[in-house]
Amino acid sequence: MKLRKTLPVLILTVLMAVALLAAGCGGGSTQGDKAAAETIKIGFLGGKTGGHAHYGIETLKGMQMAVDKINESGGLIGKKLEIIEGDHGSNSSEAAAVTQKLTTQKVAAIIGDPTTGITKIAAEICQGNKVVLMSAGAVGTGVVEIGDYIYRDTLLDAVAAPAVTRYLSEDLKWKKVALVTTTGLAYSESLTSLFKDALAKNNIEIVIESSIMEKDTNFSAQVTSLKKKQFDGVVFTGYYTEGALFMKEMRKQGLQQVLVGGDGLLGKELYELGEAAVEGSMVYTGFAVDQANATGITKDFIDAYKGKNNGALPDMFSAQGYDAVMMVADAIKAANSADPTVYREKLSQTKDWKGVTGTITLDANREPIKSPVYLLEVKEKQFAVKTVIPIK
Repeated sequence: MKLRKTLPVLILTVLMAVALLAAGCGGGSTQGDKAAAETIKIGFLGGKTGGHAHYGIETLKGMQMAVDKINESGGLIGKKLEIIEGDHGSNSSEAAAVTQKLTTQKVAAIIGDPTTGITKIAAEICQGNKVVLMSAGAVGTGVVEIGDYIYRDTLLDAVAAPAVTRYLSEDLKWKKVALVTTTGLAYSESLTSLFKDALAKNNIEIVIESSIMEKDTNFSAQVTSLKKKQFDGVVFTGYYTEGALFMKEMRKQGLQQVLVGGDGLLGKELYELGEAAVEGSMVYTGFAVDQANATGITKDFIDAYKGKNNGALPDMFSAQGYDAVMMVADAIKAANSADPTVYREKLSQTKDWKGVTGTITLDANREPIKSPVYLLEVKEKQFAVKTVIPIK
């Protein structure tokens, strides 16, 4: 009997407690939402560890410099910027989950990935969630075609490979090459296709094709096959780790030809790992720190980077990471909105935009039009400009 009398009171007490708890949680959520609304989030997608760590770390450094500069200048449309990091550890199998998580964190844009293969994975997710993806490094084909929220600010292989091949033919007088592809790597396979076409158009014969796998460390069999042929140089379409080890094996077996390849070879790891074997190796890029006439914002960026990194020099990835944030920020400012569905139109209209890597115009397909191509050469454990190739 006593229980019947007290039960309604008990139930009422519990309901009141639940209501108060809900109100408290609601108040906390409002505060959290308010704090989040006071910043504009920019996502970073890349590897800070693993085989592609150099690309990711440098991209993030450039991004942070851009964010700091904007915040020190008063912010963007009345708000501060912050970077939300998405580190996939250079692992393509982790890329989808990392990208998906970034899209749920209400980022205004994602900058990255610096590699073509992972960019394609991320692009499908970003397009589906209507989040702008600006790659600061993907150079292969089939990237922006994924959708109208996908952009990039890098020098394209489709532009650079023909220009460099023309230089090999006209200036270096190469007639025959060995072509080395990293099988299963989207970047390498795409670049190989472009080089094949360019080599044929410039009457340079491919005397032997060789295939390797990413993370391979023993290239004795491939180099032994190369020794049976006569050629002027090696066109290598993979990344810097395998490139360095491949060249060491070539020197070990007595071959003295040099290597030429795309910006996948761009990283101090090429000469740190390859040592003397990579001296004379050539790498093309859309940015060089020792370009003769570095002035204005380019010089300012180089000086600022050195100041923040104990005198170390930036490279293409840090410069393009910086430009990517600045391009997106300018579009947000022009649209007065950080909503990708709103500012995307302004971003697509980018024309004659002045960045630290040069002047950029996005064409009708959101592809960057950039010139010139910098061909770098490894000299005494650093990259030096060998030549500057205009785009014809």
